[in-house]
Formats: sequence, structure tokens, C-alpha cells
Amino acid sequence: MAMQQGQSVPTEEHHAPEGYSSWPSYWDAHGQPWRTEPGISQQRQRFLAERRAIQPDIARGLYPFSGVALTRADVEWLLTTHEGGGIHGPVDWMDINQRTRQGLDLRGAQLQRAVLSELPLARVQCGLDLAEWGNTSTEGVDAAAADMEHCLLVASHLEEACLNRVQLQRADVAAAHLEGAALVEAHLEQADLFGAHLEGAILTGAYLAGAKLDTAYLDSSTNLTNVSLGNDIFGFAHLGRVRWGGADLSAISWSQARKGVRRNRPIAVVLGEERVARASQDLNNRPKLRRTRLGEYEAAVRANHQLAVVLREQGLSEDADRFAYKAQLLQRQVLWQQGRLGAALGSLFLDLVAGYGYRPLRSFIAYVVIICAFAGAYLLNAQFAAPHLTWDEALVLSISSFHGRGFFPSDISLGDTLARVAAVEAIVGLLIEITFIATFTQRYLSR
Repeated sequence: MAMQQGQSVPTEEHHAPEGYSSWPSYWDAHGQPWRTEPGISQQRQRFLAERRAIQPDIARGLYPFSGVALTRADVEWLLTTHEGGGIHGPVDWMDINQRTRQGLDLRGAQLQRAVLSELPLARVQCGLDLAEWGNTSTEGVDAAAADMEHCLLVASHLEEACLNRVQLQRADVAAAHLEGAALVEAHLEQADLFGAHLEGAILTGAYLAGAKLDTAYLDSSTNLTNVSLGNDIFGFAHLGRVRWGGADLSAISWSQARKGVRRNRPIAVVLGEERVARASQDLNNRPKLRRTRLGEYEAAVRANHQLAVVLREQGLSEDADRFAYKAQLLQRQVLWQQGRLGAALGSLFLDLVAGYGYRPLRSFIAYVVIICAFAGAYLLNAQFAAPHLTWDEALVLSISSFHGRGFFPSDISLGDTLARVAAVEAIVGLLIEITFIATFTQRYLSR
């Protein structure tokens, strides 16, 4: 009797055939090096064959493996027996003549936590393609999307796979080949895409909050239109050392990426690397070692700086400035972690006075505050010693002293308190002017 959906999957629990040390060695000897599991039982084979014979009906939401829980052993058997006739078995992407073949139809399948690493899944169907999507309701599109949450797909071959609207939250897709894959509105929150190949992939509207894209490969044909890189639940994606390869970053709405999912309130753009660095405890809730935090902060600096460089190269100066400024803030934390307190305090001063050249309003505010503060000091001095100054006279004296051009009444000697206060203001003014010129020169000439 055929097994019902959701029922446990029986496999033949026996040792590898005689003469072979393991099942992988057996499959390798038979030209299927990607197989690792024992062959499934005859009963399970009949069940899967019956399901595969079902004709898909998009209008009714009916697919061969809709709602069926599949294991790696199941998928290996399905790949082996895929398409009879002259060419059968999995689509061999390295064979150009096979690139028009249709891959497995796994639409609607339950693949949560399935271990599918290194499998040849090129052109697999795990969701509706865009042509089918256009004539289907949202519910129908979701029904066709396979559930692959927590799925293990390390180094799998998923070239031109259809993964539209698929649930891939927390999936491990590191080093997977997703060239030309369709991932429209796919849910990749907190997925691990470390070193994944996304050249030519269609990520339109994909959800990548908290995803790890470190060292991933993209190119100019990768579609990033309206990609969501962060929210206030999972944080922002990890973007350190991404090989952008000319991918169009203007297709990403960086302002929308700062919107939270809770009442659409704005949140700060904090790359995943920074979020990790600022956490005082590790994943096991243990305090981090000092060297660990230092390494994490250095990684956060690099991620923000590299992203700023790429954004500026594409003419997105405003967005680039935001990440460049964040890199400077994180560099100050690196100095603190290294114990270089003097350098850290100097960095703090540059931030307060000029925002490292990215906050010009701060320079004006600092100027006004210092002028008014010293003008107040001159008025206070006038209460105890000559000369007596009006508020506008004190203001003029403060401005001229700030710029090193102070002048005094003839009856004031250089040893008087007023002259000494003016000298202090001249020194402060010189520091502010040097800071202002240096930060703005660095900012604009480094572009």
C-alpha cells in the first residue's frame, strides 16, 4: 500500500554491497559519485513513482510531490530515475546539450532540514516560473513553493533552478552554484550564502535580512531589483568581501532597506558584521574574548568600507557616505579594543567636531558653541576686571580670537586674564580649523 503524506520514510537499513566499504564508494564505482545514502525500499520506490506520475495542475494547486516529505535518499533515487529514454538521470550542467532539459519537479515538497549538499539539482522546479506566476493567485504561488527551511545545500548544483517564493530561511547554501537561478521573492532570511555563485541569478524582491553573503559571487547580470537586505527582526545582511562583479547596486533601494517590518518604522543600517561585533556574548551566551571582539570589529570595518567603495564607484555617493562614516565609527572601536586610547580619543574628537567630514553641520555647531562659550567667558571676566565689555563686543573679540586675529584695548597687557583666555581660544580655534580642513579634504579628495 502506498505511504501517506507526512508518514515516516522506510529505507532498507543494510550494509553496503559486498566488496564495498561504504555506500558512497559503491555509488562512486557505479558512476554516481553524488549519491551517499542506501537505496530506498521497493515500497518507497513505488510510492514515489506513483506520485511522479501525477500531472501538475496549477489551477488546482496539484503537483507530484505537493505536501510530501522527502529525504536525501528519496531525492537521490528521483534524480537517478529522472526522465527515461535516451538521456536520463539528473541534468548535467557541464553538458551544454542538457541545459534545455527540465529538472526534477519538487514544487510544494516538504524539504525542511533535508541534507541535499553536492547534489546535481540543475533546473530543478521548486516554485512557479514567472510565466506561470502571472496567471496564478498569491495563494497558488505560495502553494507551489517548496518548503526548504534549514535545508542543507552546500556546494549543490542549482543552475537555472526555479526557486521563486521558496522558503529558504536559515538554509545553508554555501558555495552552491545558483548561476541563472530564479529567486524572485525567495525567503532567504539568515541563510548562509558564503561563497555562493549568484552570477546571473534573479533575486528580484528576495528577502535577505540577516543572510550571510560573505565572498559570494555576483556579476553584471545578477538582478537585485528591490532586494530587501534587512529588517528589525533579523538585522542586515553580511556583505563582507562580496565579489560584486559589476552588479547594479542602484537597483537596491537602500532607504527601503532601512525600514523595519514593525509599523514600517525606520531602523539603523547595521551590517551583519557590525551586529555580530557589537554583541558582547557569543552564540552560546558566553562573554567573548577580547581578541575575538577585535577580529569582529576589524571585519565590520572592512565590510562597511568595501561597500562604501563599491557604492561610490556606481555614483551612489549619499549611500556610500553612510557606510564610510560607519566604518570610521567602527575603526574607533578597533582602537579601543587595541588599547590605543590616545588615538581613540583623537578619533572621538574628529567625530564630535566634524563627523569625520561626513557631518558638516557638526563643524558649524562646534564653531558656534565655542564662539558663544568664550564670549561668555569674556563677559564674565568683565564683571571682575576692566575693560567692561558689552555682549556684542565680547562676541567680536571671541570671533577674532578664534581665528587668531585677536586685538585688545591699549590698557590690557598680555598677562591679564582676558588675554590669556583669548590665547586659549586661539589654540582651540586652530585645532578646530585644522580638523575641519583635514576631514573635508580627506572626504572629497579621496573620492
